[in-house]
Amino acid sequence: MERKITKYLHEWKKSPYRKPLILQGARQVGKTYSILGFGRDHYDNVAYFNFETNPGLNKTFDESIEPDYLVPILSRLSQQTITKEKTLIVFDEVQLCERALTSLKYFCENAPEYHIIVAGSLLGVALNREEFSFPVGKVDIKTMHPMDFEEFLLAFGEFQLVDLIRNCFKENKAIPHAIHEACLSYYRQYLVIGGLPECVNKYLETKDFILVRHVQNMILESYLNDMSKYNSNSDFKKTRMVYDNITVQLSKQNTRFQYKLVKQGARASEMENAIEWLSLSGIITRIYRIEHPLKPLENYRDIDAFKIYVSDVGLLCAKKNIVAEDILFLSNELDDFKGGMVENYVCNQLVASGHQNYYWASERSAEVDFVILREGKIIPIEVKSAENTKAKSLDLYIKKFKPVYAIKLSTRNFGFEDGKKTIPLYAAFCI
Repeated sequence: MERKITKYLHEWKKSPYRKPLILQGARQVGKTYSILGFGRDHYDNVAYFNFETNPGLNKTFDESIEPDYLVPILSRLSQQTITKEKTLIVFDEVQLCERALTSLKYFCENAPEYHIIVAGSLLGVALNREEFSFPVGKVDIKTMHPMDFEEFLLAFGEFQLVDLIRNCFKENKAIPHAIHEACLSYYRQYLVIGGLPECVNKYLETKDFILVRHVQNMILESYLNDMSKYNSNSDFKKTRMVYDNITVQLSKQNTRFQYKLVKQGARASEMENAIEWLSLSGIITRIYRIEHPLKPLENYRDIDAFKIYVSDVGLLCAKKNIVAEDILFLSNELDDFKGGMVENYVCNQLVASGHQNYYWASERSAEVDFVILREGKIIPIEVKSAENTKAKSLDLYIKKFKPVYAIKLSTRNFGFEDGKKTIPLYAAFCI
C-alpha cells in the first residue's frame, strides 16, 4: 500500500541535518510495515530489533549506550552487517527500553552517520513519564496516522480518480455525476473499514465486511490490553470509561465532551489523566473551542470546552457495533449518530493532513465544527452528513468575523458561491 509517510522518510534520509527519527502513532497504523518497506527499498540492508518480542535486548543497553559498544553487538544479534549510511537500524516498541531511547542522543552526537528509526505504539505515553531521559534536541519526531481517504483510494488502485478529485477541488469544478456517486460509495465504504492498513488489506483480499469487523474488534481488544498494561488499576478503569463513552458523546446533538455522561458527578480533575493518556497514545484526538478566531489560535482556546474524536472512524463504527449495511445504504436508524460519525471522519482527515483543529461556538449555541489555519488564513469548516446546505452557524461566523472564505463539507458536488467553498465529504483530504 502506498503511504504518504514514505515521502517524508525519503526526505529524512537525504537531509544533511538528519537525526535519529522517532516515529510515533497508535497501534496498528502501519509504522513497522512502512519503516521496513522503506528500509528494503532504500538501504542495502535493515537491522531490526523488537523490544516487545525480544525483551532480552534490554540487557544489552543496560551495559552501555555508546554507539561504539552497541553497533558490533547489534550487528551480531541481527545477523546483519551494520554499515554507516547503508544500513537502516530499527528499534521497534522502543517504549519498553528507556536506555535504547536515551542512546539516540549519543548516536546523534557521536555517530550521526548511522541511520536509525525507532517506533512504538505508546511512545507518547512513555515519553511523558518522568523517569524517561528524553534526548531533547537530538532526534526528529514524526507522528503517523491511519490511512486517510486518499491513501484508501490509492490502495484500490484509483490513481486517476485521486488526480481528478484534487483537480476539481483546486478549480471548484463539479465532478461528473456518475463519478461523484462512485466516490460517495467509496467514502461510505471507508466509514465502515476505516484507515488501519490491516483492515483495508483484509477488505481488498476478501471484500467481506464481517471479516474486517473481526480485525477491528481484535485491534480494539489490543487497545484495552494496552490500557490495563500501562495504567494502574484505578486509572485503567477511568481510561476505559472515557473511551467507552466517546461513542455516546458523539451521538448527542451537542458533541462537546461532558464529564457527567462518563460518570454521574464526575469532574475534570478525576478524568483528565485518563483523557490525556488516550490522547498521548494516539487513540483519540481532542480539539478545543476557541473564543476568538485570531492568530495564534492556540492562545484563544478554552481548556474547559473540548470535543473528543476516535483516531479511526472504522474503529468508531466497530465500537458502536454498527453493521456495514446501515452505513452503505444510509439507514434512517443512524440519524442520531450520523452527525458525530461524519465529524469524526472529517477530523481524522484534517489531522492526517497536518492541521491543528479547533471549533468555534458562540454564547447563544451557534457552532462551527472546525476552525483551522490553512495557507496562513483562518478558515471555518461546517460539516453536514448529507446534502443539507443550510448552515446558520457558519453564516453567523462569516458575518461576524469575515473570513477570506469558508468551507462546507457535505455530499454535494464541488462549487464556490457567496464566499463558501463547497466540498464533497470524500475530498476532505484535499484540505
